[in-house]
Amino acid sequence: MGIADRWGLRAWLRAPGSLSKRLAATGRRYEVRVLRQTVAPLRPQERAALGLPARGLTVVREVMLYVDGAPLVWARSAVHGHALAGPWKALKGLGSRPLGHLLYDDPRIHRSELQPRRVTRHGATHRQMQRQWREATGTEAPALMQWSRNSVFTRHGQQLRVMEMFVPEVASRDPGPLRRKTRSRR
Repeated sequence: MGIADRWGLRAWLRAPGSLSKRLAATGRRYEVRVLRQTVAPLRPQERAALGLPARGLTVVREVMLYVDGAPLVWARSAVHGHALAGPWKALKGLGSRPLGHLLYDDPRIHRSELQPRRVTRHGATHRQMQRQWREATGTEAPALMQWSRNSVFTRHGQQLRVMEMFVPEVASRDPGPLRRKTRSRR
């Protein structure tokens, strides 16, 4: 993660626990703005992470996370549609509440290891983030906004993938202690 180290993002990319709680602790006002929640095709990385076939209904939720009015993270979560009738049905009514409230308040939910990854500048995910960033803020996304972390949450055998992309300025905020108290996939 050489360049992520230079930007100081390593601590954020590897920080366990709730990103929402960590971000909220760095300012006075934390806000989640839902950009889109819809049925959409899975991207190849999402299909691979969730172990799903190329077909099927998938629910995607894309949000921006703000602290004190500053947009700091663009996030995308994806879950197979049939899981919304089961273990992930609470996603339907989540609205602008942080996804972390759902994920970390239930001891039956287990998280995979965090996977830091540099997002391809010309890939579908980066293009989607850039378009939504412009629409939400009226400005271009930071040119160096390329680092993400990915993980899969499992509840009752059904999986939800979460990908979070960070603006480089996040590095100037303290993510708090990096305790190794992560829940692993079972």
